[in-house]
Amino acid sequence: MRRLYLRIYLAVLGSLAAFAFVAAVAWHTFSGPWAGEETLTTVARNLLPPASAPVPEQQVALERLARDLRIDLALFSSDGTRLARVGNPIEAPQRVGRQRGVRGPPVWAARLEDGRWIAARAPHRGGPGIGLFFLALLLVAIAVGAYPVVRRLTLRLERLQRGVTALGEGDLSARVRVEGRDEVARLAESFNQAAERIERLVGANKLMLASASHELRTPLARIRMAVELMKARADPARKLELEHDIAELDALIDEILLASRLDAVPGVEDGEAVDLLALAAEEASRYAIEVEGTPIIVKGDAKLLRRMIRNLLENAKRHGAAPVTLTVRGGELSVCDAGSGVPEGDRERIFQPFYRGARGSGLGLSIVRQIARKHGGDARCEGNCFIVSLRAT
Repeated sequence: MRRLYLRIYLAVLGSLAAFAFVAAVAWHTFSGPWAGEETLTTVARNLLPPASAPVPEQQVALERLARDLRIDLALFSSDGTRLARVGNPIEAPQRVGRQRGVRGPPVWAARLEDGRWIAARAPHRGGPGIGLFFLALLLVAIAVGAYPVVRRLTLRLERLQRGVTALGEGDLSARVRVEGRDEVARLAESFNQAAERIERLVGANKLMLASASHELRTPLARIRMAVELMKARADPARKLELEHDIAELDALIDEILLASRLDAVPGVEDGEAVDLLALAAEEASRYAIEVEGTPIIVKGDAKLLRRMIRNLLENAKRHGAAPVTLTVRGGELSVCDAGSGVPEGDRERIFQPFYRGARGSGLGLSIVRQIARKHGGDARCEGNCFIVSLRAT
């Protein structure tokens, strides 16, 4: 099994090998053909005529040597007099070894056994500019070669990140494609397995809630019918109390079903345009409450927003004190009452399902926060006011 660190290590080694190879080719192509004084001396001794030969013969030999090597050559006597030259002029050597001028390619000079001097210079092939060009070309080649390896790895990580984000946003069907046999592939497999288990657990929980709610409705219907049959002889106060309990239990079942469905509802912030002030006024009229504020248009589900406002008003009516005010202004909807308010330590916990505190128990406020977050906002408590912030269009 190829591990991720081994692939990265081999990619680095491959890049370095490519760099070394291209650098060697560039050096071989653009550097002079001479290795130093010993090479120059050996070639001259084997190919040049003796010092006593006529100058034209030495010129011909030098031309033949230069033609095969394609370099600039010059032959000097022991006193520095130039005897023969091929190519561009070369100054008389002042010392043995390699001469470096301010510009141009290097000059190699060697002294022969008979006292003559021979100097050689490779033709100028571009200077520093060509070197920088090939260095840039080399960097581009390495970048192009390494990009597919790195990009393939990062693409898989990006897909895995998108899968995790989708699962965190409530898409329980999110899965990622498994590619390869390295650590990233095993991580993708683990994510898919975890997502599948979460989906099964949540599905089983929703099914249980739906089944339990359905089963609860059957005895509720029988109880309601029994209450209707005992109208004639039932104590009116007792009958009213039973009807109230039945209505409360029925409402609780509705809230349980709604809470279980909200987890599966996709983002609704791109839904229909809803006038929040008008919607609040409709709900407030059922409780004889005046509404203040300015019109605000939000994107979302009108039924869910209506349920959110209704839950806030029911909470204020049941646990607060008159008068109750409803205000829509500046992207916020607030419901306040004249009660003592929620203690600071309970202001966050009160949004938990079935939390028993100063404002009773149940799912009403939990559903308010769920709906607000589904619409890109949130809900909070400030004393005796419950405030929902929503994103206006």
